Amino acid sequence: MSVFAERLKELRKEKGLTQQKVADILNISQPNYRRWESGESRPSVETLVMLADYFDVSTDYLVGRKNEK
Repeated sequence: MSVFAERLKELRKEKGLTQQKVADILNISQPNYRRWESGESRPSVETLVMLADYFDVSTDYLVGRKNEK
């Protein structure tokens, strides 16, 4: 599993959210979100920024370039 997938799953669980809830917030399908958490695909740059903003972390943290949120 990629660093991005692991961190995305970790952040979602820290907030006590389901995959469906995050998908709803981002206005995407749950299967699409699931593929990000499983490492099967990655979001667009625009969506990556939305995820970082929502979880209050940097994009560098999400993609594994930094360990500080």
